[in-house]
Amino acid sequence: MSTPATPPRSLAEALRTRDDASLAALLRSRPDLITPVPTDLTQLATRAGTRGSVVRALERLDRFALQTAEALAVAADPASYDELLGLMAGDARDAAVVNALPRALATLREQALVWGADDRLRLVRTARELLAPSPQHPSPTGLGPTVAEATAGMSPGRIQEIVTAAGLPSTHDSVSAVASLTKLFTARRRMKALLARAPEESLEVLNRLVWGPPYGQVTAEPASHLRWLIDRGLLLPTAPGTVVLPREVALHLRAGRAHRETEPVAPPVEAKATHRPQVVDTTAAGQAYTALATVEELLKDWDEGGPTVMRAGGLSVRDLKRTAVALDLAEPVAAFWVELAYAAGLLASDGNADERYAATPAHDEWLEQPAAQRWARLAEAWLTATRTSGLVGGRDTKERTLSALGPGLDRSAAPEVRHRVLGLLAGLPEGASPSAESVLARLRWERPARGAGGAQRSTEGTQPGAQGGDDLRSRLARWTLSEAEMLGVTGRGALSAQGRALLGLGAGTRTAARGTAAGGGGKGAAGGSGSGRGAAGRDGDGGLAAGGSSGFPNSSDPSAPSDPSDLSGPGDKLPVHHHRPPAPPEFLSPAEQAVASAAAARLLAPLLPEPLDHVLLQADLTAVAPGPLERPLADMLDVLADVESKGGATVYRFTPGSVRRALDAGRSASDLHDFLTAHSRTPVPQPLAYLIDDVARRHGHLRIGAASAYVRCDDDAVLSEILADKRSAGLRLRRLAPTVLAAQADPAALLDGLRAMGFAPAAESAEGDVVITRAHAHRTPPRTAPEPVPDGPPTPDATLLSAAIRAIRAGDRASTTPLKPTTTSSPNGELPRTSAAETLATVQAAVLTGGTLWIGYVNAEGSASQRVIAPIRVEGGFVTAYDHTADEVRTYPLHRVTGVAELAEG
Repeated sequence: MSTPATPPRSLAEALRTRDDASLAALLRSRPDLITPVPTDLTQLATRAGTRGSVVRALERLDRFALQTAEALAVAADPASYDELLGLMAGDARDAAVVNALPRALATLREQALVWGADDRLRLVRTARELLAPSPQHPSPTGLGPTVAEATAGMSPGRIQEIVTAAGLPSTHDSVSAVASLTKLFTARRRMKALLARAPEESLEVLNRLVWGPPYGQVTAEPASHLRWLIDRGLLLPTAPGTVVLPREVALHLRAGRAHRETEPVAPPVEAKATHRPQVVDTTAAGQAYTALATVEELLKDWDEGGPTVMRAGGLSVRDLKRTAVALDLAEPVAAFWVELAYAAGLLASDGNADERYAATPAHDEWLEQPAAQRWARLAEAWLTATRTSGLVGGRDTKERTLSALGPGLDRSAAPEVRHRVLGLLAGLPEGASPSAESVLARLRWERPARGAGGAQRSTEGTQPGAQGGDDLRSRLARWTLSEAEMLGVTGRGALSAQGRALLGLGAGTRTAARGTAAGGGGKGAAGGSGSGRGAAGRDGDGGLAAGGSSGFPNSSDPSAPSDPSDLSGPGDKLPVHHHRPPAPPEFLSPAEQAVASAAAARLLAPLLPEPLDHVLLQADLTAVAPGPLERPLADMLDVLADVESKGGATVYRFTPGSVRRALDAGRSASDLHDFLTAHSRTPVPQPLAYLIDDVARRHGHLRIGAASAYVRCDDDAVLSEILADKRSAGLRLRRLAPTVLAAQADPAALLDGLRAMGFAPAAESAEGDVVITRAHAHRTPPRTAPEPVPDGPPTPDATLLSAAIRAIRAGDRASTTPLKPTTTSSPNGELPRTSAAETLATVQAAVLTGGTLWIGYVNAEGSASQRVIAPIRVEGGFVTAYDHTADEVRTYPLHRVTGVAELAEG
């Protein structure tokens, strides 16, 4: 086992030098490494070097940490810290880079992407393969191959010609010639003297290639200025007609820098405007009230059964347009509210043969809750949902249109982006609203849009409204800003009090929220690890996107305060955790989120208007509701009148059709008069009273039943009037008796036809009773809200981390500790199989000597495992021992032990 005095020879040995806190930080930031739990540290190191895991880790680095990894990929293997510093800071030694590099390197070390002491830094092999330049996958640095790599297939004679043309003495072999040429290109003064003799056109060629791509095309007979460069090795051939600028030459021309622009400091989130916090909160509360009204109106519109489900799933374009018209909203906004109601479990498909969308039973329970609690449920569903309504109308990778409520809308990055955007807003002063571009710039710094090794970060296809160059995370951020405003999480672009509470940020954190968004980021500013719970100042998996998840100061912030004892040198030479506070989890647990949502509801409740029990009746047959109405009053008005306009006050209009609708629902004229008198702060206007009486007098005068259909009336003059009316021709009526007409139309068509002619017929049953028509609420069977699609394995909690580390330590101890020689010892160090007698004897001896055993064990389900135990006693066919793997005392049946070996001391 390696010690700090002995440099590690592999990543596994480097991991063995770490303490438990450092291993926990690694597993928290890369949870895929413990899915399932590795048997020992060697297997953990192997898993940490697999392509999928490395790609995932690289994609969660901030821009400066990623640039550091890219610089190591083009440096020597191993490289010294001074060499890395030269590649990052250049010959001028940029002070910001110098200050930020130790923390970026500490992040890479903690992520197990870099290991080794400062004089022998090694990037894990898979990361080097992904980031190193090649003709197929150019490096983000724009650098080409080294002289040694570019001349690998060149003839010895040609190499000697280049050495001579460059003014160097000939050597006896190609290896020394390449070394001599490399030494020339890396010597600043000698290289400067060589380029001073170059033609002006040659220098122009080098300047065009210096920042990449480093490859160029030449003819079979290159021009003289190109021939001058090729003869001296400043351009080296890689294929017929293709030359490349060697890495050493490019670095000299770049003054030693691997990147044209390094970004050691996170861009600040700039406040575009500042409002009083009270204005922000009241504006957000108004938006929250509108959000509730919109969702209620949507579900009321679908109450009797909504649109049909397409065969491929989802809502058709025609139905989405119809819903948008009914809500008086644009189609993208209507799609957002539909998806939000679905995410909250308020609507779903009914599962019938003729499948339709409808409200769920949970919708009825939701309606009975106070308004603030209803809003909290919607906001919580939005915050955690992976379904993304902004994708509706776009196309997937197979060029299929993405529809609302359809498949293909889940984006696992959506919850994390929403948390991060709101966290950046929480880091601004109260009432400050940021500019969208500064938020996007910050997110791009925290998670650069790239695909390691050519792997694409997203496969969402083309989307409507996507701005040029916008990656998925940028679009998600734009949608988050607009959706949060519509939902009332923000007001006038600033995070509201209820929005902060929803994230788990209490009142004490309103002015001192971690994850400071302005000024280049304090501790945790770049998605870092020191942020408040919920979202502020966090990013990625436990804050990996800026400075790692272990609580390291932000790798991008040279001004972040730090204890000198925290870092032992420029590159944190000892890869041992320094016991910084662990980063908080990325998301609140369900219980914590419920508490946060309840707190948000309590803050919102006083800002919402109280439901009213009255309206103001006006002489123009309208009623004005000066605020939200109590539910029984609102439901009755929806039947008795039509909504004419909405806003702060809702205007209802009474029409003959709306009054007839109330009468059809079983209300009498006296019921309507009593209702209006009880709920109006103004006297019932005479025109409205006349309207109700007039419609009621004519309502039911005509009776319609099923023959096909018939019309019955005690006044034969009315029937004669109907027959004489030319508009009744389509109903094909004929008189059966003085008071009865028969029709060849069905009863529903007959009802509609006579109402269009100005009559007020009523349907009757087979027994002759008036049929009361009430809206039939269609409900789906009980449905659960859709589960979010996780972005990889979940971040492990402290209990799982502790158990996993114990198991890994115990397995590593078993695999690395020498076995005592016995007659049953395996020659290759594997656990031998032992007989029952040998097992009993070995265990009894360990009880007497206090030794430690390595056992193979099969549980009652047949699962085999290996454990390291210290036996305490043996009796009744059982051994009681301290299990190092589980860190507790356990009892094992001896007949389930498949093999045993005694570990050597030390």
